[in-house]
Amino acid sequence: MTRLATLTLVAACGCAAPVPQEVAPAIVFRIDLDRSGVDFPVYRIPALAVSNAGTLIAAYDGRPSMADVPSPIALLVRRSTDEGRTWLPRQAVRAGPAPAGFGDPSLLVDRVTGRIFLFHVASMRQGFSGSATGTDETDPDVLQADLSWSDDDGVTWAHRRITAAIKDPAWGGIFAASGQGIQLVEGTHAGRLLQQYVIRHDGKNFGASAYSDDHGVTWQMGAPAGPGVDENKTVELSDGRVMLNSRATPHRLIAWSEDGGLHYAGLRPDSQLVDPGNNGAIIRTAPRRLAISHTAHPNERRNLVVQLSCNDGQTWSPGGVVESGAAGYSTLVALPGGDIGVLYERGTYEAITFARFTPVWPDGCS
Repeated sequence: MTRLATLTLVAACGCAAPVPQEVAPAIVFRIDLDRSGVDFPVYRIPALAVSNAGTLIAAYDGRPSMADVPSPIALLVRRSTDEGRTWLPRQAVRAGPAPAGFGDPSLLVDRVTGRIFLFHVASMRQGFSGSATGTDETDPDVLQADLSWSDDDGVTWAHRRITAAIKDPAWGGIFAASGQGIQLVEGTHAGRLLQQYVIRHDGKNFGASAYSDDHGVTWQMGAPAGPGVDENKTVELSDGRVMLNSRATPHRLIAWSEDGGLHYAGLRPDSQLVDPGNNGAIIRTAPRRLAISHTAHPNERRNLVVQLSCNDGQTWSPGGVVESGAAGYSTLVALPGGDIGVLYERGTYEAITFARFTPVWPDGCS
């Protein structure tokens, strides 16, 4: 199904006083990539990236039920070569007979090599909460950190396991925060690949950055931030710092790193970003310009908005509404030409939906 609607997005300029703006509505294009009940009972957990060739890569779970792993979940991918207007047929990147399951995808593109990384979990007998400690990559009671990659624009994929490389043996569960990782472009850590993880230690959740300085040949894990950090994303600021943004309620949590994602400090709620504890996304579209998607409601997964900032997230616009009713996880990409793409769980997990819109940046937004 294809729908057209209108959406007005206004960026926060960070000025001393509000500046009146003439704002025209932006056209939103929406299309469902998959609907729950068609081929799979449930589709969940969207990830999205743009390849160096300009291809949109969407990944998500095909689930036999609403249950997370351990469950025989299939890791699915669809591709679009026309910026999301049409999508090529679905492919199963990883799927196994029960009880094996693969899910919670996150995509990351190395802009230097063009390689597309697809982070995900692999499970047999345990999920995040029940995972055993240790790093035995053959233990069915350890939730595994797996990584697929493609060198042909997402057509074919290879796979490897990085649990032992990034997991502290004292930790229990570990999984990549779904959506999209980033590559740093500023300063001494330019070229570094960062993928956010959630880890379980002593009954509490923390966030941490898995990083690679050799284009994904080897991976290491930074220091945990938390407790209280759940699915989280990062964005590089114009001064080279990395800002972490995590789901939490009633407001999203933020923290900052000055060493390229190895350590985060200053963890606190951002009162401008109301949230029910739902996975969202944050991206940089240009120096100082950020966009964030999340469900702006204090206790329900509804009212999916995209808020804009012109000052590295110091202040945020009130937000343009993408989906006023129920909505789940969401992720963002900057498209060629200045548009923004959103991939999200529409309704009460009724569909995986792609939307495209043109953000309206105000005068004075440098």
